[in-house]
Amino acid sequence: MTYANLIYLGTLTDRIPIVAMFTPSHIGGDVPPIPFGEVFDVPRFIQDSGIQILEWDEVKDPQSEVYDDIGCWNVWEAVQNNEHFPRGSAVPSWLKLDISYTKAPSWLKLIPDYPHDMCSTFWSLARLGFSEERARNIGHALPSPLHGARLDPDEHLLCYDYLYYACAQQSYEFDYDYSPTWRYVVRHFRWTQRVEDITAFYLRQSFGLPSDAEIPPYIAIHARHGDFANWCWAAEKPEDCFAPLSVIARRVKEIQDELRRRKGVDIPMTRVIITSDEKDPAMVSLYGPVILDASIQSNALGFVGTDRSTYSIISRRRVETWQDGATRTVKWGYKGADDH
Repeated sequence: MTYANLIYLGTLTDRIPIVAMFTPSHIGGDVPPIPFGEVFDVPRFIQDSGIQILEWDEVKDPQSEVYDDIGCWNVWEAVQNNEHFPRGSAVPSWLKLDISYTKAPSWLKLIPDYPHDMCSTFWSLARLGFSEERARNIGHALPSPLHGARLDPDEHLLCYDYLYYACAQQSYEFDYDYSPTWRYVVRHFRWTQRVEDITAFYLRQSFGLPSDAEIPPYIAIHARHGDFANWCWAAEKPEDCFAPLSVIARRVKEIQDELRRRKGVDIPMTRVIITSDEKDPAMVSLYGPVILDASIQSNALGFVGTDRSTYSIISRRRVETWQDGATRTVKWGYKGADDH
């Protein structure tokens, strides 16, 4: 989502986005970074979207030990008041960048002086990419950590510390069909053939199919628990927070009924697969790396996601757009949250 926002912002500022690697923070610190082009088919993205992008290994030798000085905008301090420094990331170290940050103006923030939202808007960010607005806001760069360089944000190589919370008009707008980042960018993030092949291998294993069998239509579930346990304050008991399997099964049946009615496709319960960060083996059919889980979800004809999970939101969008599939979202947080 961060890189999608970067790419969309590049289109607004007439620049070619340079996309870095993925940080495997959901897997563990012992896992190396994953190049963007090993996950998503970059040539196909360029062809389908009409947007030119580069990866960092096309700009700088990945084996280089030279730290390049660069000036960047510090967006993080402009949108929240708890941390008085740029947003931290391992990516600048991997790219060997020594960054001098300039705090961006507070008018970037979507909702001024509101502490519970950290979104900036694309056009306020874009303003800083043009000469006149840039000139009004430079001149107070902090020294870079390695070389002590004080550099204004670079006008040619426009750079921001953090773009996850960028939006066009509304916070978390990936959940809405008008989201420009989804419509113009993420819908064109197709998996590489290698990811597709690995996905097909595990799907055949899960369904007990021979290695050359065609993958039949199936329903995928994303049951996110894990870190969401920290959001269970409305539940009287811990076990009341997340929807039980019976509730998820009801959503699956709704999808089965819709696909039977709308497409004439009958998907039995033997072709329903659960992906989750849940550790209880009684709950989970398949648990794998987040890329594999996302690919499994996106190739399904039906999808049941978890409310408030951005991971589920993107998978829901993929199933609806790529497969013309049926989707549902399970609410949670207290007992009976998904009663309807």
